[in-house]
Amino acid sequence: MEKLVIEAGRAEKHYWKDLWRYRELFAFLVWRDILVRYKQTVVGVAWSLIKPLLTMLVLTFVFGKVGNMPSGGVPYPLLVFCGMLPWQFFASGLSESGNSLVGNSSLISKIYFPRLIVPASSVITSFVDFIISSAFLTALMVWFQFLPSNNIIFLPVFMLLAFSASFGIGLWVAALMVRYRDFRFIIPFAVQFGLYISPVGFLSSVVPEQYRLIYSLNPMAGVIDGFRWSILGGEHDIYITGLLLSSAMITIILISGIAYFRKTEKTFADVI
Repeated sequence: MEKLVIEAGRAEKHYWKDLWRYRELFAFLVWRDILVRYKQTVVGVAWSLIKPLLTMLVLTFVFGKVGNMPSGGVPYPLLVFCGMLPWQFFASGLSESGNSLVGNSSLISKIYFPRLIVPASSVITSFVDFIISSAFLTALMVWFQFLPSNNIIFLPVFMLLAFSASFGIGLWVAALMVRYRDFRFIIPFAVQFGLYISPVGFLSSVVPEQYRLIYSLNPMAGVIDGFRWSILGGEHDIYITGLLLSSAMITIILISGIAYFRKTEKTFADVI
């Protein structure tokens, strides 16, 4: 049986190895969060379908019926739901990971382990919601008799980008929330606002050409466009320059998030 020796300065010298050493704790946190999310709700797993379904209906009405936005030749509900899936994963992972340290304060204040495990497990839990919601996307495609494009082989790339964006911003929020609890009020508003300015309920091609590059500073713009391109294909071509800019933003956010989290991590147990 492998033994873990606690020594002075270990957190700095063996941090990344300890991430692997504490893999069982990581798995436990993921499993615990999944059980809590689905066992202590009235509708259980169905909530992972009801929430995006209701949002899809609202956005379809607002942008499709009232706003009369173009759909690129596909049913508008399908267009919206293909944007909802990556956004829901991103927003849920961001919110859950942002609150994860405060929610696990009793654990953090008692024992040593790499704190990076906590927000990471929250994002993985949100990925379970994504998998469940994907079943409804399949049902929608069958209903509208729409076959996925050959570009679907690139879907994992955009899922990785969505994970990185959610995890990177989540690290910033989690670290800041330990010291500034007001962030718990700001994040829900920011997520809701982001839903309407991101290309979830509409195609990003409706943004005037002179503003497309600036719009792509939204890290999820390129991810959502890429997700749609992977599944729907056809007229939903990727704005390559915008995708590269979004990817660069995600990379910067992830690297800086890890750096800031590691810098402040040593104070979590004292402040929380």
